[in-house]
Amino acid sequence: MGRKRKGRAISGWLVVDKPAGITSTSVVNKVRWAFGAQKAGHAGTLDPAATGVLAVALGEATKTVPYITDALKCYRFMVRLGQATNTDDAEGTVIATSDARPDDAAIEAALAPLRGDILQVPPQFSAVKVEGERAYDIARAGEEMDLAARPLFVESLVLVGRPDPDHAELEMVCGKGGYVRSIARDLGTALGCHGHVLWLRRTWSGPFTAEEGISVEEIERLAQQPELDAHLRPLEMGLADLPQLVATPEGAARLRNGNPGMVLTGAEYGEEAWASENGRAVAVGTYKAGELHPSRVFVA
Repeated sequence: MGRKRKGRAISGWLVVDKPAGITSTSVVNKVRWAFGAQKAGHAGTLDPAATGVLAVALGEATKTVPYITDALKCYRFMVRLGQATNTDDAEGTVIATSDARPDDAAIEAALAPLRGDILQVPPQFSAVKVEGERAYDIARAGEEMDLAARPLFVESLVLVGRPDPDHAELEMVCGKGGYVRSIARDLGTALGCHGHVLWLRRTWSGPFTAEEGISVEEIERLAQQPELDAHLRPLEMGLADLPQLVATPEGAARLRNGNPGMVLTGAEYGEEAWASENGRAVAVGTYKAGELHPSRVFVA
């Protein structure tokens, strides 16, 4: 028999407005401690210097993390033109400079190839694994790597502000695995003037927004208190992009045991969906001929 997990069997999503200067893992650990939760995880890492939405899943909600990780996300960020850094952000060392300063029209033109389905090379200082090692560990040792380009879907990328010739504020909506630092680097390269990210904020991620986020200070203030539970969002929010099917009572019972269960509403044959009973998630799986075949089952 497996060892019983310590802590509360509490489930749901907590939307944190992450401050700069703290890692995503540190935020998750703080949330888990504050709730006294058995299990916690997050949907999409933010760099320590970045701020904004960090969606933290507790308990059974961790089973829905992949769906938030795969969802579209929105980033607002400032590009410092005229300088390249070894980390592609303001935390790094300046490695190249240029006196060239493109106008708005040139920036707009250079953004066009960075939209749609693109291939993006991760920053040298990233968590990408190279022969079993993290790229940032290799980069810190002073070695340069040829990192393979990765596919990324960029739904939109627009210039939203130009405070002065040295800076351009952008907003990007993209899919899973996007590096904003790479966008800044590649934009600077395309413009012939270099560029890096000065600051970065994730304004929304899937169904979660920064406006609804709780601060780390508030989490610490309410830690171990019932008032903190009021900030939890239902785990079902993590399934917002999947069709919801209503299970019959018998179907719900079968699904909870890991068996295909009958549902009253349908989806496309072979489509991934989730089944509910009284509005609560029972299982995620594949819809086939009136039944949901479960791949993940939620414990009540």
